[in-house]
Amino acid sequence: MTGTQWLPLALARDIAPGTSAGTTAEGAEIVVWRDADGRAHAWEDRCPHRGMKMSFGFVRGDHIACLYHGWEFDTGGTCRKIPAHPELEVPGSICVPRYGCTETGAMIWAALPLGAETGELPALPDAVPVRSITIEAGLISVANMLLNEENAVIEGALATLDSRHGPLAIGVQPIRPGAVVLHITTRPGASAETLLAICDWAETLRRTVEKEIAA
Repeated sequence: MTGTQWLPLALARDIAPGTSAGTTAEGAEIVVWRDADGRAHAWEDRCPHRGMKMSFGFVRGDHIACLYHGWEFDTGGTCRKIPAHPELEVPGSICVPRYGCTETGAMIWAALPLGAETGELPALPDAVPVRSITIEAGLISVANMLLNEENAVIEGALATLDSRHGPLAIGVQPIRPGAVVLHITTRPGASAETLLAICDWAETLRRTVEKEIAA
């Protein structure tokens, strides 16, 4: 990847307020978390103290705490509390690197690489999340399979297409060479039957791509 790119990290509904989850994008380990007010954040998934994954920790209001020694960081990524030294005025230089983060189209997005100048990600239409699915195949193979669908267009990390179950908007997250996560959404108002049919379509897509790679 060259330059700055917005990549989807999760379906918005899958990160509830007060929770966190670890993911990978372009080989970078990232923690996605929501504070108690529901704001989404995307950080490097590593505590600056001992390197423990922040995604193993706990969200406490507008702070996230490392599991190992309980160091707490505010939404700006700055350490605010070290439990072993409650009287210490924590140096402002102790920080977790943050990614630009936004939420649109029922997905949470991050701007990679770290420290990139982040242009605004255009707002996407309202959508209903369907599911996220991991495909053990390279980005080109997955993109080519998506482009076989009717009216398929891929712009950046977003694919739009017309499936036989209705229009889909799919966030494409390359997690590492040879593996991609698709975050699948559809238009509001889709019935439960349609959502299940889209899940079946996604499973068929995954099996077809992985079979071709294995052949």
